[in-house]
Amino acid sequence: MIEATLERFGEAYAVHREAEGRRFAGAELAGLPYLTDGPLARQWSVRARTFESFMRRVVRPERCRLLRPLSILDLGAGNGWLSYRAAIEGDTAIALDIRTDAVDGLGAAAALVRQAEGRMRCLSASFQAIPLEDSCVDVAVFNASLHYATDLEAAFGEAARTVRKGGCIAILDSPFYAREGNGLSMVREKHAHAVDRFGEAAGILLEPRFIEFLTPERLAASSRAWDLHWRRHRVAYPLWYELRPIRAAFTRRRRPSRFDLWVARRP
Repeated sequence: MIEATLERFGEAYAVHREAEGRRFAGAELAGLPYLTDGPLARQWSVRARTFESFMRRVVRPERCRLLRPLSILDLGAGNGWLSYRAAIEGDTAIALDIRTDAVDGLGAAAALVRQAEGRMRCLSASFQAIPLEDSCVDVAVFNASLHYATDLEAAFGEAARTVRKGGCIAILDSPFYAREGNGLSMVREKHAHAVDRFGEAAGILLEPRFIEFLTPERLAASSRAWDLHWRRHRVAYPLWYELRPIRAAFTRRRRPSRFDLWVARRP
């Protein structure tokens, strides 16, 4: 049942993403997350800051600590841009995603694989059931994807299983709220305006029971079985992003989410 639901979601989501202008190719795809033109450039400027923090605080220090290139598991990789970035720095990367479409799924990532000189490959699977052996990677990163989990504990369990002892698990670009109530308000707003946003596909796109957002309490509760202890690294985002809470307070709207970088080390 859940597999059929997710398949329907993936097909409808690809159509929606293409309508949003998220199909990248050529130099533009290879240049992500540094998109400088078009209506999505502002969003990517935020993702670029998170990515830079991830590389500076996780990938490069781990590479220095181990004195060798890393193996990185890119969970919810989409078009594979992060895996490609890791590959061109000399690491090996597995771009894992349940979507295989050519809009911004693994079908699009195939172009980057050809340029990665054997250091990148794609794997079509759910990050809640990863078809890899235990302790096979140095770093697992949920790349703007963890809020699409339907079982947060299972997602962390699979990530912890595949990461070597002492390795890192990172969360990038998923919405975090300090309070559960703000996240629930966001979900209610999303459902209330779903038809305006998604059109006829609204029912399909809202059908899966994704977790939608994260809080520190959700992280702690879902990670307890794996003894994961998360550290937040606050990212310095563009000024317009940092001013959003002030704007929300003046307009009496709910406090917005933040992304930032969250990291845990596998014990």
